Amino acid sequence: MKRISIQAEDFDAAAELAALEETGGGGVASFTGIVRGGNGLTALELQHYPAMTAQQAERIVDDAMARWPLLGVRVIHRFGRLSPGERIVFVGTASRHRTAALESCAFLIDWLKSEAPFWKKEHFAEGNATWVEAKAEDEAKARRWTD
Repeated sequence: MKRISIQAEDFDAAAELAALEETGGGGVASFTGIVRGGNGLTALELQHYPAMTAQQAERIVDDAMARWPLLGVRVIHRFGRLSPGERIVFVGTASRHRTAALESCAFLIDWLKSEAPFWKKEHFAEGNATWVEAKAEDEAKARRWTD
C-alpha cells in the first residue's frame, strides 16, 4: 500500500495509522508535523508547484520502498495557509520489523523536509511576512542517507 497526498485539507492521523496497522506488519512508525507557534507567528503559508511536488514525493517514496521491505507507506503534506497548532505533514510506514519501519519513516521525513519543493512564508502579528530559508541542519540530516 502506497498513498501520497498533497492537499490543503486537514487529515486524521489516527485513521492513517489504523490503515497502516491493517497491513499485517510487526511495526508501524509515524511522524506528524505541527505548525509551531511563538514569536508572534500567526500563520505559515506553503506554496508549491503541483506537478513538481507530486513527482518529487513519488520519487522519495519509491526510494524508501526500494531501500526497506515496507508493507505500507503513507505520506501527506499540506499546502495553503496554516495556523499554529495545525497538522502540516504525516509520514507513516509499516514493515514486518520495527527497524525498517523506523528507519524508513526517518528517511522520508528528512527528505521531505529538505527536498520536497514547498516554499514557506511565515506571517506575523505585526503584519510582516518572511520566506523561510532552508536550514543546514535539515540538509545534513537528509545527507546522512546518502553517505
